[in-house]
Amino acid sequence: MPFFRAHLLIAMDSQSILMGAQTVKLALQRRIAEQGLENEVKVVDTGNLGLTGKGVVLVVYPEGIFYVNVTPKDAAQIVDEHLLKGRVVKDLVYRDKVPTAVVSLWRRKATERIVLKNCGVINPDSIEEYIAQDGYEALGRVLAEMTPTEVVAIVKESGLRGRGGAGFATGLKWGFTLPIQEEEKYMVCNADEGEPGTFKDRLILEGDPHRIIEGMAIAAYAIGARKGYIYIRGEYALSIQRLEQALAQARSMGFLGVDTFNSGFDFDIEIRPGAGSYVCGEETALIESIEGHRGYPRFRPPFPGVAGLWGRPTVVNNVETLANIAPIILNGTDWFKSLGNERCSGTKVYTMLGHINNAGLIEVPMGITLREVIADYGGGMRGGGNFKWAQTGGTAGGCVSAELLDCPMDYDSMSEAGTSLGSGALLIMDDTTCVVDMVKSFLKFFEHESCGQCTPCREGTHRLVQIIAEIARGKGGEGAIDLLDHTAKIMAETSLCALGQSPTVSISTSLRFFRDEYLAHAVEGRCPTGVCRMGE
Repeated sequence: MPFFRAHLLIAMDSQSILMGAQTVKLALQRRIAEQGLENEVKVVDTGNLGLTGKGVVLVVYPEGIFYVNVTPKDAAQIVDEHLLKGRVVKDLVYRDKVPTAVVSLWRRKATERIVLKNCGVINPDSIEEYIAQDGYEALGRVLAEMTPTEVVAIVKESGLRGRGGAGFATGLKWGFTLPIQEEEKYMVCNADEGEPGTFKDRLILEGDPHRIIEGMAIAAYAIGARKGYIYIRGEYALSIQRLEQALAQARSMGFLGVDTFNSGFDFDIEIRPGAGSYVCGEETALIESIEGHRGYPRFRPPFPGVAGLWGRPTVVNNVETLANIAPIILNGTDWFKSLGNERCSGTKVYTMLGHINNAGLIEVPMGITLREVIADYGGGMRGGGNFKWAQTGGTAGGCVSAELLDCPMDYDSMSEAGTSLGSGALLIMDDTTCVVDMVKSFLKFFEHESCGQCTPCREGTHRLVQIIAEIARGKGGEGAIDLLDHTAKIMAETSLCALGQSPTVSISTSLRFFRDEYLAHAVEGRCPTGVCRMGE
């Protein structure tokens, strides 16, 4: 087996493939062969490398040189100049004011990464590379040395909270289901990532699918489930492909199926693609969809932990939540708690978008501030612009001004500040954006995605769009602003699920920080940024 002096790690996530990553890979391999370097240099597929909007991205290992916007025509130059002569191709190298956006994903200390430790490092199609990174060791340890009660106790002690947006204690959720005596229980992974601006779960699945399988198997053992389902957006074709391959590999090695690790524990996983419904991100609607019904949320109680899938006890966890399980088992609760703050343990994965220099994927400790994220990871505001506001947590999240730039980003601190952390999407905007226009876009999304089951949401989302459209046109006066806020609050109190309850977050927070901008539209008939067409 040859010893390779260099590896070219090329991002093979779905976005990169659309940008031509596979063609670039073939061109690199062809040029490497032409130069007789097949036994010295290897091209390796990997997950997302942490950059968004930079075309095809690759890194030369072990030097850590990143190339962006690479095309097939660039292959010869990279091979001839860099790999043969040792000269960096300056026209392609990633120039970044603050390179931590990428370094945080790939080169920072391993102790600072949990969820994304393997993403952009290993080949996601190789179970051997996952095993080489301590893969399935946690599952083996759990099955050989621990009782289900002990596993639940460790997860409780770690302080891990659900990373899908609600922030509910994971160990507590498992603890509700563990003691229930039922013949069948189910473990479900919620990969129905429909929140606009959120793509962290997709990149985790594309870059490290075995991590989710191992986390699900540990969770299933802890609660007494023998069957698991991964409910995933049907649009996530590459994630589904890699999960299917990973499941087959895990079964072939005895990590799934009958008598796992010769322990007497039986567990297997099935993939259930969704049909693109935003509301199916809510766990009871997701359960209805898995059962083959229309994705309508259920009344609660009973909660899924008691009566979920087919009326049986069911635990539903988000992709990012499950990605934390194996590391907690391997490294201990003190280690996990040391990475967050005293209120929220561990790290959080964010997708950064908007008017910043470095858009992409980051993993940072719980409790970091938005100011730190923008400066240290986002590379500052694009074009030297001024920060105006940010939406945290996707469309269902809050709209915050510079007043909250130094608020710790953890579930409790954000809630106390009147906003939410949500799913981890960060949309960061400068002073060229109109708050009213953006909120109008958010409300149109909610109207489109309402399942229509309950009247407050079905009628309320439509009414909110009508009101915000009037305000955006410079009409309605201050009464329209009050009506917008009042309608959203009524929806929050009466809607069946989180979709109908969410509009009040973006409305109340944007009114709190930018009421003057609403008044300029509705009362003065002008848009301070010139974005809205007034009087139409």
